[in-house]
Amino acid sequence: MKPEPIFKYPLFALGFRPFFSLAGLSALILLIVWNAYVKGEWSAEIYYPVRYWHAHEMLLGYTSAVIAGFLLTAITNWTGKETLNGDPLAWLSLLWLYGRITPFYAGLLPDGLIALVDFAFLPLLAYFTSKPLIATKNHKNLLVIGFLLILAIGNGCIHAEMLGFWHDSAKTGLDIVLAAIILLILVIAGRVFPFFTERGLSGTLIIKNPLADNLALTLSATFFLGQLLAASPPVLATLAILAAIANFWRISVWYVGRIWYVPLLWVLYLGYGWIILGFVLSALAAYDAVSHSLALHAFTVGGIGVLTLGMMARVSLGHTGRLLKTSSATTIAFLLINLAALLRVLLPIAALAWHNLFVYVSSLCWLAAFALFVFVYAPILTAPKTDPQKG
Repeated sequence: MKPEPIFKYPLFALGFRPFFSLAGLSALILLIVWNAYVKGEWSAEIYYPVRYWHAHEMLLGYTSAVIAGFLLTAITNWTGKETLNGDPLAWLSLLWLYGRITPFYAGLLPDGLIALVDFAFLPLLAYFTSKPLIATKNHKNLLVIGFLLILAIGNGCIHAEMLGFWHDSAKTGLDIVLAAIILLILVIAGRVFPFFTERGLSGTLIIKNPLADNLALTLSATFFLGQLLAASPPVLATLAILAAIANFWRISVWYVGRIWYVPLLWVLYLGYGWIILGFVLSALAAYDAVSHSLALHAFTVGGIGVLTLGMMARVSLGHTGRLLKTSSATTIAFLLINLAALLRVLLPIAALAWHNLFVYVSSLCWLAAFALFVFVYAPILTAPKTDPQKG
């Protein structure tokens, strides 16, 4: 007789439910804790140096949760086979959660155990997501598993420095992680942007341009490789500008003017636009014309923050059988997350003296955006499905 599942709740019916919930909450908690550290209001001992903790948790904490929720859900569609649900999904979610908590037990737990708990998540995610792809011979989509493994390698580089195995490897690891996330986003964008645009705008047919797709991905990858190899400023700036042009061409192929009437679409296109801006600012930063931090945050707050919030909103509605229409609160959240990016990236260029104020207000906008997301979507993600065919 098969034992009754322990976690038999709607929250663990499909991957997007627990991981989007965790992502939304972590986007709030991680930034609140970071601000407390910056202001000196909290000085608890932690496994990572504080400057690395913030980057690690936003990329390998928040963003990895979004990636897990999306892939565990999308692969079900791609293969027609179930991915994790019930108890196994709950245990994987708890592993992610322990990865966020154990660094605060530095000194009480062995550093090796803290590293192992955090590191194990991505290889396990890669294993569970690869199983249905391999079973159905869906080799084309095994590319996403490669990205998960690259993320794991980057995370390994970070832990190698924390454990004293490799000097100055954490920054390299973070660079690898950021590059892998942006490239994975660009790959996924090519699959969902045209589809979402056609679904969101009746009578629209998007004809993709393979040359634009391939150039955008190749030049973007080449730029990030140049960064990792510390290419000279002229080479790095040239690669960044070429990547920006190729990605602008790519997104212009999908663009339809009517997207501005549909928040679930314009938020995605604006998120892609922040990535393009990240390449442009990277070209300027190569010559120290702007701070490297501004280019970095164009990719992270703008590209990752805006796109992941939009994707979570769209996927959650679609896979619970609800109308693909945002509430007023969700639309405000989309505006706030873009305002957070504007304040963090562009306004400091115009008024550097007000940089600290812009960063502070940007963090408030980020918190408000994700507070609205949690408020609107927590009931959706934890409630039974409205469509028997959805998650």
